[in-house]
Order: sequence, then C-alpha cells, then structure tokens
Amino acid sequence: MTAPNARERILPRLIDEEVKESFINYSMSVIVSRALPDVRDGLKPVHRRVLYAMNELGLLPGRAYKKSATVVGDVLGKYHPHGDSSVYDALVRMVQTFSLRYPLVDGQGNFGSMDGDNAAAYRYTEARLTRMAVEMLTDIDKNTVDFAPNFDDRLEEPRVLPAGFPNLLVNGSTGIAVGMATNIPPHNLREVISAVIALIDNPELDGPALRKLVKGPDFPTGGYIYGRAGIADYQDTGRGRIIMRARAVIEEKESSGKSQIVVTEVPYQVNKAKLVADIAELVRDQKLTGISALRDESDKDGVRVVIELKRDAIPRVVLNQLYKHTAMQSTFGVIMLALVPDPHTRQLVPKVLTLRQCLEHYIAHRHEVIVRRTQFDLDKALEREHILEGLKIAVDNIDEVIALIRAASDTPTASAQLQSRFGLSERQAEAILNMRLAKLTGLERDKLEEELVEVRAFILEMRGILESRDRRMSILKGELIQVAETYGDERRTEIVSDEGEFSIEDLIAEEEMVVTITHGGYIKRTPLSLYNRQGRGGRGKASADLKEHDFIERFYVASTHTYMLIFTDDGRCFWLKVHELPQAGRNTRGKPIVNLINVTPDTRIRAIVVTKEFSDTEFLLFCTRNGTVKKTALSQYSNPRANGIKAIKIEQDDELMDVQVTSGNNDVVLATRHGLSVRFHESDVREMGRDTTGVKGIELRPSDQLVGMVVIKREATLLVVTERGLGKCSEVSEYRVQKRGGKGILTLNRTVKTGDVIALMEVVPEDELMLMTRQGIAIRSKVSEIRVTGRAAQGVKLVALDDLDGVSAVARVIPDDKEGEGEGEESGATTMEGDAE
Repeated sequence: MTAPNARERILPRLIDEEVKESFINYSMSVIVSRALPDVRDGLKPVHRRVLYAMNELGLLPGRAYKKSATVVGDVLGKYHPHGDSSVYDALVRMVQTFSLRYPLVDGQGNFGSMDGDNAAAYRYTEARLTRMAVEMLTDIDKNTVDFAPNFDDRLEEPRVLPAGFPNLLVNGSTGIAVGMATNIPPHNLREVISAVIALIDNPELDGPALRKLVKGPDFPTGGYIYGRAGIADYQDTGRGRIIMRARAVIEEKESSGKSQIVVTEVPYQVNKAKLVADIAELVRDQKLTGISALRDESDKDGVRVVIELKRDAIPRVVLNQLYKHTAMQSTFGVIMLALVPDPHTRQLVPKVLTLRQCLEHYIAHRHEVIVRRTQFDLDKALEREHILEGLKIAVDNIDEVIALIRAASDTPTASAQLQSRFGLSERQAEAILNMRLAKLTGLERDKLEEELVEVRAFILEMRGILESRDRRMSILKGELIQVAETYGDERRTEIVSDEGEFSIEDLIAEEEMVVTITHGGYIKRTPLSLYNRQGRGGRGKASADLKEHDFIERFYVASTHTYMLIFTDDGRCFWLKVHELPQAGRNTRGKPIVNLINVTPDTRIRAIVVTKEFSDTEFLLFCTRNGTVKKTALSQYSNPRANGIKAIKIEQDDELMDVQVTSGNNDVVLATRHGLSVRFHESDVREMGRDTTGVKGIELRPSDQLVGMVVIKREATLLVVTERGLGKCSEVSEYRVQKRGGKGILTLNRTVKTGDVIALMEVVPEDELMLMTRQGIAIRSKVSEIRVTGRAAQGVKLVALDDLDGVSAVARVIPDDKEGEGEGEESGATTMEGDAE
C-alpha cells in the first residue's frame, strides 16, 4: 500500500516477527558492540576506542597530561556515539589501581576510591596512557590489525588492538549483555605469560600443567583465595566459584592487654566504607559480639581497618564471625565469556572459554600480528630498496642525468626521459628529481651503498621470518618475556588450600561447659567458670531454680566444640553438639530436651559420650539396669538420624543405664545399688552390631540393680558415692579380676547411714568432683580430700544434706592445669561421667 504522500511504501508485517527480529538485532548489537570483551585484546569497544583516541591525541607516557574532557569529547565525536558517562566511566576504571591489576590509563586528579566515592567530573581530571597501554597499541600503524569505518564513515577505527600482552586474563573483564554475562578475574602478568610461553613450547599442555603456572586469580586488592576447586573449575570449564577473604591480622595491644583485628586488604570489588558500616550495624544489632571499637585508618599508603575487641573476646572467633557475616568473605563467580572471531566468516561470536582456549586465541592473534607486521616491514623495505637502486643508477651516471634534466622543458618531461633512458620506474625517477645535491658527495655515495646493503639484509631477515613459523613463535616469546621482565610483579593474592567454608564451630568460642539435665527433662549448658571451687563438706551453691518435685538428674562437663552422643533409656542414640544446647545462667533450669532431640516426654537420658571423631579402633560399652553389657565399634554411631538410631536392643523389663568408651583392652567394673561389684576384662564381651541385646555382665540379687560402670584406663582409685552424701576411694587392685556374669564382691558396707550406692567412678587425687542434690545444690571439691579406704568402708561426708535431700548426680571435673591428662586425651572419645539415682 502507499502512504498519503505517495512517496513512502508501508509493508504489512506481523508484530511478533517484528519484535523478534528487532530484539535479536538489539541483542547482537549489545553483545558484539558494547558489553563483551574481545578474546584477543580483552577490551570492550568503548575501552578500545578510549585507548586508540588517546594514542591519536599523543597522550603517551612522559608527555603532558590532558583534560579527561578532551579524551571524552574526542572519543564521542569520532568513534563512540553514546553517552559521555559511558566513555568517562570506562576511562575512570582503567585508571583505578583497585579495579585493574595493571592500569592502562595514568590519571591525575580524583578518580574515585575503594569506598565507592565517584570520580571528579571530567573537566577536573587529566589523563594519559600508561606504558602498559602503549604495549597494547604498539605497531598499530603497521597494518597489524583490521580497521573499520567509524559510525559516520569519516574515519577508521581498529577492530582489535595488537595487544602486546594477554590483557583479557591479566586485567579481567566484567559485563552484562542480553541473555549472557561475563566475569573474568584478573591474573598475574608473569604467570599468564609463562603459561603462554609453555603452551607455545608444548601445544599439548593439559589443564593441571597450566594450573601449575597460572595458580589462580591475582586481584589488585590482594587478600586470600580459599580453596583450589573453584580455580580448577573455571580453568577447565570456563565457569567456577572463587571464595575471597580479606587479609586480617590479630595484634595484641601492650598498653591495655586487649586484642585488635587489623584488616589490611579487602576482597576484590568490595566497597570498604560499606563493609565498615555493615560491621558497625551488626555490632549494634548484637549479631557480632566481642567488638568494642571500629576505626577506618586507611590512607594513601593502603587499607587499615582496626577492629578493637573486648577484653574477654576470643580474636579468632570474632574474625571467623566477621568472615561469616560480612563482605570480608565474598564470592567471585567466574564466567569466562568473550567474543571469538569465527575462523571462516571472521564474525565475532560469544563463547565460554577455558584457560587453555583463552591462551590459544591470544597466541593465534599475536602470531597474526607478527606476520602482518613483518609483511608490512618487508613491503616498506622492498619499496626503499627500489628507490635506493634508482638513486644508485643516478649517482653512477650523474653527469648524464644532470644534462638530461637541464635540457628538459619541465619536470614531467624530465621524469619521462629518465625512465626511458635508464629503465627506471616512475617512483625512481621522482626520487632522482627530488634528490639533493648533497647526495653527490663521496661520503653520501658511500652511505647510499651502505644503506642499500642494510636494506637488502633486512629484506632477507623479513623473508626468513615469514617462511619460518618457529622463528615467528620465537619472536612472540621474546617479546612476551620482555614485557614480563619490564612490567611483571609478585603475586598479591595468596591462595590457601582451605575451601573457606565454615563449620559452625569456627564461629563459636571453645569453652568448657557444665551440661545439666533435670528429672523433668530440662537441659542447659553453663560455663564451668561460674562454679567456684569449695572445700569438702560445704553447703555449695544453688545451681538451678527448679520446679517443685524436679531435681538435677545428670550433668556433664564438655567443650562447646565436641559431639555429644545422647543415649536414652530405651536404647536409642541421638547426635548433638554442645554449642547447640541452650546456654543459661546457673539459676535457670534451661529448656525441655524434647525441643532438641525427637523423644517422648517420659524418655530419660542415660549417657552422653563426648567425642571429636568416630574411630574403628574404639568401642562403646553399654550396660543395662538388669546387668547386661554389650560392646560395639564407635564408628557405627557416626551418623544418627533426626529420629535417632537404635544403639542397643533393650528387653521389655530392662533399660539402658550407662555407656562408656573403651579401647578394646580395658578392664570393666560394674557396681550395683546394694554395694556389690564385679571386675572383668572387656575381651570377655565380644564385639556386636548396634541392633543386639548383649550378654550378662553381673548376676543381680532380687530387688538389686546396676548403678554404675567404670572402664579402667589409668592408675587410679575407684570412688563410690552414696545417696546420703558419703563417699570413699578404694584402690583398683582391691577389685580382683573375675569372669563376667558372676555375683560379684562387696564394694561398700551399705547401711542406713550410707543409703544405697548412687555412683561408681574412676578418679585420681588431682581430679575434682561436682556433686548435685535433688534440691539443686551443687558443690565442687577435690578428690584429694577424700581418703583412700578399703572396699568395705562407709567413707566420709562429701556434702551436707537436709533430711529430705539426697545426692542425685556426681561427675569428675579435670582442673585447668591438668586438662588433657584424663580420659579422652589419647582416644577420640570420652564419656563425661555422671551417675544418678
């Protein structure tokens, strides 16, 4: 159809086709002409245009700076028909030492900071090229790269720069196109060039060999990279995940005795000011504890963020918390996407590349640059040789030449006659006509001869290079080695093997805790330091504000970082960490244990085994109320489920009483409520699986039951504690070894004064005891205050009790100066003893 003005044709078209075609055209324009770098020079079009325009303006190193406005205006007017901010932002980034590993523009003025400050307007700043940028542009005037018309066909601009070093890898790149994005980290110049040279020498070099040369990203801001798996991923596949960490040191302040964390390097592309503000906010919200002051002392000499700690803070824990909750640990997602020239059409297409492919494309590009440069130099030399040969003919026949020129009526006639008489070309004749008279001196004639010899030798050299790929590759390597020696520096980013993933223990201070469990099913943890040491026979301190009829039934001493295998009376096992328990004060009862493990309210906790590893060479020895024992390898309990796993098969009229860790070569002592005991070697109990009942350990009399089990692991005495607060120690040697399954021997003279036996445990004089009563009274005393007596003795008073009170639990506490000498030091696990009624 025809438009109203009869001059414009309007063609009908489906809107979905028009939108699809237009969007594809727009997408390809963004991909090829704006957002993605070229694999050969590592530059986007805007960066390439900035560098080329500055080169054309003569803004070279050593010359005067010029206003950035001059550069921006020149780029906009000649090559880049977009907004001025896009050009200036690109120029600014090439100046920033914290953005580019090797800056390409030398700036004078305010070009922004790591705190996110914007650069000053381009009318205030000045710029010129760096020496590294000159390497990118070297020989661009020797037909080394293709040129294309600019946006209005007035001028030509390079499609790619000669790139004297692998800029894509060295400085990296980031950009978001339509439907794709690139994020290439910077690398160390020396490492990348060494990899290029190695790949030239051995084109079959594989990924692991290249990784030995290019160890990983080298960020301009330094810091750490945690883990090598992400590095291997992106180098082998083009995609990977790099974990970056700030570099921080812990310093001790001599004046106050406090510690401080000093951050000297931050992860790449992290805004330092925002990082400091985020830390301050987390401290205000009490999500970060242990920090008393925060200062940013950074200056022109480098980054320095000082984080002062409270006196009781543990520096390593606070540092791990900072890594966990702030940008002091960040992730760099690598996508090695770049534009690659199609080998057939020479059109640029986006492609995700491996490290090897990036290096191969760069080698191919530089090889082509060397070929074209050599051909250019050869053509120039041949042209000069041609001229020199004509001048030589003229000098050899100077009298005739002068006579011919003087006789000619004009210059064209003289040129024609020279060509006809001496067989010269038009260019040779023109050179003769333009020759100065000074060339006729003897010295100048000799120079002419020497230059001709030199030019012919140069021509042979150029032809030799063009005929030999090995020579071209040798030149390529030599030029790269020169660049590495001139501009290379040491790696700034340190790569460490740890993958940087935190376990929760890294964020929690390691501290000894008293874990208490009440008869009503409440559990808590309280720092051991809150319990003061007291003498034997004292009244102790109130340990918990308990509900009526509730009392402390069990308590254990363990580190916050250890595993706790919780064994219930029905023979199941649950898996917790001490730090997962609710922390509460000494006078609170804690929280219901049913909120932590999946048990019914009437389930009772019988034992907690504390361990840091699950070994095949260690065993768990179980005992039940009816005197049954069972031995199972500790490794079978390494992965309990949320609902627990079956630890031992319990008969209907029985229940689990205790679980202890053994080495396979220990003696075992079982004690009953009525004061009897039996000692046997654990080899009498064969190893069984988890879902088994076990064998008879001791034969019980009517109404008697098992109350305790001791696995003898050292030279020690056996402590017996009774319900009425009496206790005594007896030598282990007084308990002779018997076969399991017997009725046992007397271990305490049981009377009304003593009451029933509550606990049996192994102790040494250096140990300390923690006793708990049903009414919540706690007392801590030394074992050395309890005298050693025979098996039949009643013992001494350990705690003063009210008439209605009684001992409910007792545990051994290792003093600070003896920590590690007791159970658990040589083995991977230990049972924190605690026996209850």
